[in-house]
Amino acid sequence: MNLESLAFHAINGLASASSLFMVAAGLSLIFGVSRIVNFAHGSLYMVGLYLACGLVFRLAPADGPLPGWAFWTAVLLAALLTAALGALIELSILRRIYAAPELFQLLATFAIALILRDAVLWIAGPEDLLGPKAPGLKGAITIFGARLPTWDVLMIAVGPMVLGLMLLVMNRTRFGMLVRAATQDREMVGALGIDERWLFTGVLALGALLAGLGGALQMPREPAHLALDLAIVGEAFVVVVVGGMGSLPGAFLAALLIAQVKALCTALGTVQLLGVELALPKLTLVAEFLVMGLVLAIRPSGLLGKPLSSVRVGESAQESPLRPAGWPARGAWIVLLLALVLVAPGERIWPYLPVIGIDILVAVLFAVSLHLLLGPAGLHSFGHAAWFGLGAYGAALVHRMLQWPMEAALVAGTLIATLGAALFGAFAVRLSGVYFAMLTLAFAQLVWAGVFQWDAVTGGSNGLIGLWPSGWASVRGTYFVFALALVALGVLSVRVVLHAPLGWSIRAVRDSVQRSEASGIPSARVQWLAFSVSALLAGLSGAIYTFAKGTISPEALGVGRSVDGLVMVLLGGLQSLAGPVAGAVAYTGLQDVLMRGSDYWRATLGGVILVLVMVFPQGLAGGVQALVRHWRKPESSKAVAPAKATAPAKATAPAKATAPAKATAPAEGAAPVPSAMDSGRQP
Repeated sequence: MNLESLAFHAINGLASASSLFMVAAGLSLIFGVSRIVNFAHGSLYMVGLYLACGLVFRLAPADGPLPGWAFWTAVLLAALLTAALGALIELSILRRIYAAPELFQLLATFAIALILRDAVLWIAGPEDLLGPKAPGLKGAITIFGARLPTWDVLMIAVGPMVLGLMLLVMNRTRFGMLVRAATQDREMVGALGIDERWLFTGVLALGALLAGLGGALQMPREPAHLALDLAIVGEAFVVVVVGGMGSLPGAFLAALLIAQVKALCTALGTVQLLGVELALPKLTLVAEFLVMGLVLAIRPSGLLGKPLSSVRVGESAQESPLRPAGWPARGAWIVLLLALVLVAPGERIWPYLPVIGIDILVAVLFAVSLHLLLGPAGLHSFGHAAWFGLGAYGAALVHRMLQWPMEAALVAGTLIATLGAALFGAFAVRLSGVYFAMLTLAFAQLVWAGVFQWDAVTGGSNGLIGLWPSGWASVRGTYFVFALALVALGVLSVRVVLHAPLGWSIRAVRDSVQRSEASGIPSARVQWLAFSVSALLAGLSGAIYTFAKGTISPEALGVGRSVDGLVMVLLGGLQSLAGPVAGAVAYTGLQDVLMRGSDYWRATLGGVILVLVMVFPQGLAGGVQALVRHWRKPESSKAVAPAKATAPAKATAPAKATAPAKATAPAEGAAPVPSAMDSGRQP
């Protein structure tokens, strides 16, 4: 490696930075105004590229060379059509769920991403689409002895041009002024009489325009394929967080930084460090996450970001106090467990029954472990698959390398996941909100990269095979009962924790860190304990999964596993422990049925999720609880109506004037009604 080669790779990295910036800029605008973590933003990028590849050949003449006007018209039309699609999504779907919690909005955008992927699959087919080179820009120029495509040189200039145009719009137009104001204080903009709905529509359209333009401009560089959505959205999230949420210059600076780090890794190649050979080009898989971890450790709000303004919540968003389950509920759970034991003999009738049963049990325990963070602890983790994978690989490696039996390997894998979470959580709990979420995602990707590349130990991309349970549990039905006992014990342990002083402390820290610390509760330690307990259960679910499948691969730590956990928890609801259980059963069952029944199962699953989000914005369990309260309300109102009607004279008696004070006295023993001030949240 010499200086010329290093300079060439640095210049080449600028082209990638420009494309990544355009996608991240739209995502930053959308989050800054609407506070929606738009998981479908990568799908809009993919749609823009597919539209450009499809339009360019329809606009071009049947014979002869491709004219320049056809190429650039296809790029502009693709960007405009993508903007229209973004506006349509906001008008038809997102506008209906702005009152829902932010995580449920994330669930809705995930469903939209599923629908868009299958829509592209139905229209364009599964094959990759290759776009043409730009007319007049097909050649290359020589820089430091290496050939750089002319199109890449143009892309280097496009990024700063888009940044300058966006800053001009943000600083010199009324729309830009409103966007900047909404980024700082969204509720104040509404209080001034601005119609937030159309502002959100405009921002979604502008963000989709940038994503579609970024995708269309990639036509000469890469083919359009269905995996683009998840590939680009992860990188875009990292750029937005590193630069600072809502900061366009920060996003541009972060894109440059990440692109140059990747270019440096490629240029340096394999190096020797303390006698150890390191293949730096492999680090390009996780370079952005390494950068994000380092930046957040120094500046928790990103390079040019500011602390996010909180969205005000009213009393309707408050949570009812925890109460022990009554005997009817306990009896129902016991009957359910006894009924599930019958799955073991049912294997003789339907051999697949215990297989899907074990998958559901693993999903239930994983979802319950994540629920402990998302709900009671208020910590939004996007990288929960790290602990699932550490538990799975920990059990597998101990079983293979040390020849430990299944029982000891299950314990070892669980402890390895817990230890990893304890070390990482000591640092991670210093952050909160989307920064905590992205830091957990970064760590999960680092663990995934280590497993994926450590061929000598983990088997690399091939994984490990031959990981079967002990002889007494070799029958599938017997292993199902064993897994059922472990999962039931795990769910019960979470319930015990939530009703213990630790559980009340976890909820108190979630509602108000300042008031909790003033009351003597060590907030950081409490959140660290919640993080560690959650990882313990996730590691146990991963270890159970290993011996159920007999194999383990890096997919167990991928982003998809973390997303599945989020979907299961949010689909079921955060209000009670029954929520993640119901969400895991529904999501795993639907996914299994739909995958075997249709090639377009993602769109069907996404449609079902959207319907559930709109009908039950608090999740399945929350929706059932709301229906139960609605049914009981008329009965209670009828019961008190006669008493009020027969005592009108007493209400005016002077002696009754002090009655309200007695009703509010804490000595009466009545459970306090939570309010905005009791919760410690911002009014």
